[in-house]
Amino acid sequence: MITAQAVVYSEHGEPKDVLRTHTYEIDDDKIAANQIIVKTLGSPVNPSDINQIQGVYPSKPDKTTELGTSEPSAPCGNEGLFEIIKVGSNVSNFKVGDWAVPSNVNFGTWRTHALATEDQFTRLPNPEQSKAAGKPSGLTINQGATILVNPMTAYLMLTHYVQLIPGKDWFIQNGGNSAVGKYAIQISKLLGFNSISVVRDRPNLNELESELKGLGATQVITEEQNGSREFGPTIKNWVKETGGEIKLALNCVGGKNSTGVARKLANNGLMLTYGGMSFQPVILPTSLHIFKNITSAGFWITALLKNDEELKNKTLSKIVEWYENEQLVDAKSLETPFVAGGAKQLHEYYQEAVVNSAKGKQLITY
Repeated sequence: MITAQAVVYSEHGEPKDVLRTHTYEIDDDKIAANQIIVKTLGSPVNPSDINQIQGVYPSKPDKTTELGTSEPSAPCGNEGLFEIIKVGSNVSNFKVGDWAVPSNVNFGTWRTHALATEDQFTRLPNPEQSKAAGKPSGLTINQGATILVNPMTAYLMLTHYVQLIPGKDWFIQNGGNSAVGKYAIQISKLLGFNSISVVRDRPNLNELESELKGLGATQVITEEQNGSREFGPTIKNWVKETGGEIKLALNCVGGKNSTGVARKLANNGLMLTYGGMSFQPVILPTSLHIFKNITSAGFWITALLKNDEELKNKTLSKIVEWYENEQLVDAKSLETPFVAGGAKQLHEYYQEAVVNSAKGKQLITY
C-alpha cells in the first residue's frame, strides 16, 4: 500500500481558508490493466490554480469522494511533473521510470502520488532517455513541471493565428519580462521573427534590456515610449529596415498599455489578449477598427487545446525538443522541497506558495 497525500477543498474560498491535506491509500498490488501509479516530482502554483480554488475560474475540477474524502472534494493544481512507478498489464504507452504530465487540466497535481489510467497522462522523456537519444540535455524538474502553460502559450500565440514571415515580420508584446514574454522572445528568435517588447520603466532598465536582448529580443521599449506619438517614427524605421510588418500583438496588461500596443499594428493586424495584469479593460479606438481593420481576440490555451490532441502533442514535442537541444531557457521557479512527515502538512506548503507568488513562480518539489 502507498500512503498518498493530496491538497483538496470541499468549498470555494481563499486558499488560506479552504485548503486541507487529505491522506489516502493506493493499493499498488491491485491496479487495473490500464492503470498507472505515478509519484509527483514537482507542481507549481499558477494564477489559474488560485482562481479555481476561489471559484472564479471558468474551468474547475469536479468535487467527488473518489479519494475517500468524507464530503465531495476537489484536488488542486493543473500543472505538474510525475514519474511512473507502476504500470498495469495492458499499459503500452508507459514503463516504470518514464516521466509524464497530465493530458488534461483539472487532474489535481498538488499531491504526492496518484492512481490514473494511462490516457490521463502524456509521456515526456526523462533525462537518461534524452541522453541515450544523443540529446545535449535532458529536462529539469522545473522545465517538465511548468511546460504545459507558459512556453506552449507563447508558441501557439506566435504560430497558430498569423503567418509571420521569418526575417521580415514583427510582433509586439507588453509584459515583455513576464514568463510568457520571455518565452515569446526566445521562440520568435528561433523562428526568425522580429520582436518589440514593452516593459515598465524602472531604475535598472538597462540591465533588463540587456537580459531580454540576450534572450533574443530585437527591440525593448518602455511603457512611456509605447504611449508616445513622438517615438512612433523610430518604430516605423525599425520595421522598414526589415521590409516586413507588425502583424501580431500579444497583450497581457490591458488598459492604455494595450491601446499603445494595438496602435503599432499594421493594417489587418491581430491583437491577442491572454491576461489583464492592470485589471483595466482593453481599449481600442474606433479608428483602428474602421481604417486599419484591426482584430482583437482572446487567447485561452485550455479552450484551444481541449479538443485538439494533435496540436497539443505537436506543440509539446517542439518545446521538449528545444529544451533538449538547449535552445530554450526556462523561466526559473522558486523551489520549495516537501518534507514528508515534517512539521508542516502538504497543504501548508501550497498556502505559503500562494502568499509568496508575488515574488515569482512557486514550485513545490518532492
